[in-house]
Formats: sequence, structure tokens, C-alpha cells
Amino acid sequence: MDRLLYLAMNGARESMYSQSKVANNLANANTTGFRADKAEFRALPVFGDGHPSRVFTMGERPGYDFAQGGVMTTGRDLDVVVKGQGWLVVQGRDGSEGLTRAGDLRVNAEGVLETGSGLPVLGDGGPITLPPFETIEIGGDGTISIRPQGAPPTALVPVERLRLVNPDPKQLDKGADGLFRLRDGSVAVADASIKLASGALEGSNVNPVQELTELIELSRKFELQIKMMRTAQDNDAALDQLLQS
Repeated sequence: MDRLLYLAMNGARESMYSQSKVANNLANANTTGFRADKAEFRALPVFGDGHPSRVFTMGERPGYDFAQGGVMTTGRDLDVVVKGQGWLVVQGRDGSEGLTRAGDLRVNAEGVLETGSGLPVLGDGGPITLPPFETIEIGGDGTISIRPQGAPPTALVPVERLRLVNPDPKQLDKGADGLFRLRDGSVAVADASIKLASGALEGSNVNPVQELTELIELSRKFELQIKMMRTAQDNDAALDQLLQS
């Protein structure tokens, strides 16, 4: 069978792979603090007998878009935005530490501070657990202050502090759970220079128009590869007829 079929099949497969990336970005266009995945195609020569005159494509995810998303004012005490670069530290479903920009925090029935998706938020000593309170404030340095139940209105007591980190983005990888982690498996150290703004949320940095345009382009490339596969099939059928005659 002509090698054209294999090359076209490879191109169609990589187009589908890139479409899944775009679909994931679009699905998270409204996810708080989401960082978009990037994708690119790379042409590689086909080595074998003779000169490598043919090439095949390979889809890759070379990195992530770390640009800040739009900031929305909510006025809610437990909503926070990391100013500039930096991350909140949370505990993933597997128990490992992960980094997120999702600042939609809440306190569950056990008093554990967690993200909107239910992941415990970490302080310097581990998951943050708060005593019963009337009001809560999160300072610009991540300090959590509460007014205990029954205390006077002016009795704000600092009880915990969010662990804020700022590792090199080049050393980060995104897991299947959407959390970022250091590529070498180490734990990011706290950075006191990171500041927060409360009463606001950072949205996704996905550009829906750009992603939709890319999805259309990838769909056309996929259709072209399918046509090439059909052409290869027609060529083989014509060759079989010639040999039989």
C-alpha cells in the first residue's frame, strides 16, 4: 500500500489530537483561573530506505498560556485574586500539592477552607481549618482574620495565612486534574512578595474567538487528510486493475 495512506493517517490523527486541546480550552472558557493549553505542529522526516523525502506531522503541547485572565469584582469576602504572577497552593485529590489560580474559596461544614471545586487550601502548616466565625477577611499578604462568634465587631483575630508561591513557569506541568506542579516533583517554597486582592475573581485566559477559529482550521485539515486517504485508496484500486489486465 502506498505510503501516502500512512502519512495522511498520521496527519489526521495529530489533527484530532489538537482538536481535543482546543475543545478542552473551550470547555474551560468560564473556569475560574484556568490557564489555556498551547499546541503546535512539527514536521519530521520519514527515515528508511533511501533519502527521507517525505515528512509527517506531530502535534505537541509545548506549554501553557500563563497570561492573566480578566478580573471580575464580586464583593465576596472569600474571593481572591493573585496580583501578577503567583499561585495558591492546594491539596489535590491524590493528596499531593498542586498550584491553582482559582480564588473562589469557601469554608465547608468542618471549617476547612477549600476551593470552589472542593480542594483544601494549604497554609504554612497544611490544610487550613478555621474555628466558627461571624466574619472573615483575607489580607493582601494572604493573612486570614476572623471575628469569632460572639466577639465584638472590632475583634478581628488573625488565625491562618495562605501559602503563596511563585515558581518559574518553565518548570511547571499541568496534570490531568488541572493543577500545576513542579516538573521535578519538588514542593514550591512560599514567596512573601506575592500579593492578593480580595472581593474579586480571575477568570479564564482562554480566548474563545481564537480557539473557535483554530478549531475550524483543524477541522479543515482533518478533512483534507481524509481526502488524501481516499485518494491513496483509489490509487491502489486503480493499480490493482492495471495489474489484473
